[in-house]
Amino acid sequence: MIKTRGVFSSFSVDNLAKAKNFYSKTIGLKIESIKGMGLKLHLNGGGTVYLYERKNHKPATFTVLNLEVNNIDDAVKKLKQAGVKMERYKGMSQDKDGIMRGISKKMGPDIAWFEDPAGNIVSVLKSPS
Repeated sequence: MIKTRGVFSSFSVDNLAKAKNFYSKTIGLKIESIKGMGLKLHLNGGGTVYLYERKNHKPATFTVLNLEVNNIDDAVKKLKQAGVKMERYKGMSQDKDGIMRGISKKMGPDIAWFEDPAGNIVSVLKSPS
């Protein structure tokens, strides 16, 4: 077994300035620029994620960041007002706002997906607790 000092996740973007604006202004996360590394996103609850710029960036085809919210309808409404488009996936019974309602069906969270400026997939979700 290894002994770790800390744990963090990271993913690439194609433009750090656009990512910083999106994650700080649209999402509302505290962002720290780290010289030579990129951006450090301070997540509510104490975690961190690093974003680094990659010249030949290819967007993730899976969800890289899940943002837990108290009210998914309000979160989706605010994202849409900020110009964010909710993604739709074939076979996922999403409502008119792009929210898949899992809580009422006892099939997981209520969740909606969208892309960040680099095309990475992010979600907002309400846990069934």
